[in-house]
Amino acid sequence: MKNTLLQFARAALFLSVVGTMGVGSTPALAAAPMVKTSAPAYHRLMLGAFEVTALSDGTVKLPVDKILMEPVEKTTAALSKSFLQAPLETSVNVYLINTGSKLILIDAGTGSLFGPSLGKLITNLKASGYEPGQIDDIYLTHLHPDHAGGLMLNNEIVFANANIHVDQAEADYWLSQKNMEQAPADAKGFFQGAMASVNPYKAANKLQTFARDGELLPGLTAYSSYGHTAGHTSYLIESQGQKLLLAGDLIHVAAVQLDKPEVSVTFDNHAKAAAATRQKIFTQAAKDGTLIGASHMQFPGLGHLKKTGSSYQWVPVNFTQMQ
Repeated sequence: MKNTLLQFARAALFLSVVGTMGVGSTPALAAAPMVKTSAPAYHRLMLGAFEVTALSDGTVKLPVDKILMEPVEKTTAALSKSFLQAPLETSVNVYLINTGSKLILIDAGTGSLFGPSLGKLITNLKASGYEPGQIDDIYLTHLHPDHAGGLMLNNEIVFANANIHVDQAEADYWLSQKNMEQAPADAKGFFQGAMASVNPYKAANKLQTFARDGELLPGLTAYSSYGHTAGHTSYLIESQGQKLLLAGDLIHVAAVQLDKPEVSVTFDNHAKAAAATRQKIFTQAAKDGTLIGASHMQFPGLGHLKKTGSSYQWVPVNFTQMQ
């Protein structure tokens, strides 16, 4: 009984003090302003002895209902199943490989060619702990401006110490003045962007082309994946038996093309070839359990494929907290 009275007295004293302080009548503080920015966008994991860093160049809203080569209503329905709609906010991903002896970039983002929602590669590269001058080699999947545009900024070479590598057929096609002159008016910008991005490196003797599949560096192998462009290339990164296939633009809209890999996009140079290549490479990757890095899957664009009938399921990588 004594303890109960003591507890009651303490509670009464507390309430009396609180009332004296006027806590109950204190006005609410004003709401904090919304920040509306995200953290630096990079994601890191180990592949055997190699460090792999996925870097975001930003996102762009694509009218996927207009660029996918299928009826609009089918695209709309497929997007809706994934709680998405057109225009679809689409990632542009770049991959950095640290082999321990070389720092290798796969693709270079958009630079200043696509507006303020993109061109964030260098900011995120620096946030991840690296500088552009440290890059030894850049291997381009192809020369579309969202993959090569980041090589230049304000008419200056961004990666001063890097050699640029690209498939010979890709370089021959996009760096050809004749091809640009013969291209439709709405396609000339692709040629102009490729030339503006790559030719300064070529003039500095920093452009190197390859004309065959196979190992280009220890742990880095080129695989032709033509169709999207004349020399589109995927790169297999391998260390200590672990594999990562950096697939470039084999896929653009996961919500549609995983279920229907036969659907291509209007800016595939050869739509049927692009679809056939996607089927072939995805089937093999699903069979082998190879990790995939895709340029336009939702950032970080890293995951595995599981084949179910004629379609695929995307299994994103598990988040790893690296120390």
